[in-house]
Amino acid sequence: MSTPSTRLSPATTGELSTGAAIRLVAGREISTRVRTKAFLWTTALFVVAVVLGGVLLNAVSGQGPDATHVGFTPDASAAASAFEATATGMGVTVETSDVADAAAAEKGLRDGDLDLVVTAVDPTLDVQVKAAVDQTMQPVLAAFAQQLALASAVTDLGGDPADVSGQIAQAAPQVSALEPEPARDGGQIVAGYLAGILLFISLMTAGQLVAQGVVEEKSSRVVELLLATLRPAQLMAGKVLGIGVVGLLQVALVVAAGAGTATALGLLDSSSLDLGTTALWALVWFVVGFAMYALVLGALGALVSRQEDVGSVIGPVTTLMIVPYVIGISILPWDPTNSLATSLSYVPFCSPMLMPMRIALGVAETWEVLLALGLSIALVPVLVWLAGRIYSGAVLHSGGRMKVREALRRA
Repeated sequence: MSTPSTRLSPATTGELSTGAAIRLVAGREISTRVRTKAFLWTTALFVVAVVLGGVLLNAVSGQGPDATHVGFTPDASAAASAFEATATGMGVTVETSDVADAAAAEKGLRDGDLDLVVTAVDPTLDVQVKAAVDQTMQPVLAAFAQQLALASAVTDLGGDPADVSGQIAQAAPQVSALEPEPARDGGQIVAGYLAGILLFISLMTAGQLVAQGVVEEKSSRVVELLLATLRPAQLMAGKVLGIGVVGLLQVALVVAAGAGTATALGLLDSSSLDLGTTALWALVWFVVGFAMYALVLGALGALVSRQEDVGSVIGPVTTLMIVPYVIGISILPWDPTNSLATSLSYVPFCSPMLMPMRIALGVAETWEVLLALGLSIALVPVLVWLAGRIYSGAVLHSGGRMKVREALRRA
């Protein structure tokens, strides 16, 4: 990774105000990182993956089960509609067609154009196949043969087979469940998965960039030049803000690509998912989650002076990020009201990954979202103060890893 330029602005003179200093550092981070190949390629790959995933999902969802092609000879053609109704009632898709004669039926079976041919329905149901009747069609043929036998018996008794067949077709058991399973919305489940995965990857990546950036500046001595003009708190705040804007831009592009693909292909026409609300909250939770994790990771990054030591110092925090992510994607889509996942969705550092999934799944009430958001935002000032002190005490330290207690004492 190349070292960012140390120039903050042309002819910078005098002491900068806090706002101006933060804007300069943030602008430097944004202009440097949005032009990197890593940002451009990862953003493009994310967008392409989301679009292709939507196209593939649309193609898969649009494909129904393969239909069984059934031919009817002239002697049996009158029963084609009844046969199709019987198959549909049993959940089997069939396509019926008329066959001119026995020779055409044989040719259709040998060429694979027909799966079976009904040659007679009176007095018995006669069927021709090339080799054997498919297992899905066996119960359909058995049920249809029974219907034909029943119709014949009704006719012999002087009744109307059509009326009897209609009543049979409408007959269905009334089932009542003591613990009915809730209806599942495929669109909400997919959105929940995507929200959890996207936010986890984005927060993990952006947070690590902050820690790596801090160590990079320390190892190259750039930080010493920057601190000649800026205070440590200003430098850290600007870095967090700049990388946060870059991360938010990336997440917004991916969310927009996913929402646009879903809308264009009509993937959510039959879903109750509130796409706009889900997308908006995903962006909000990224901002809040990034603020918390970036402050902590940035402060921890200041404790070491070599890139190879970054992983060890931020390991506990990245492990903490994995816990709500795993709980979210493994439990929430199948049990949206799970008590453990619900409770953790209020806990800061867990909320940014769990609450967006609950929102997408449609199980989070507005007050729950606002409560979790309020708790996380309330923690941010504390993290700003704590991270600022650790960063101030450790940013000029070189050599081995510094302990947090020592950094606080030197601040």
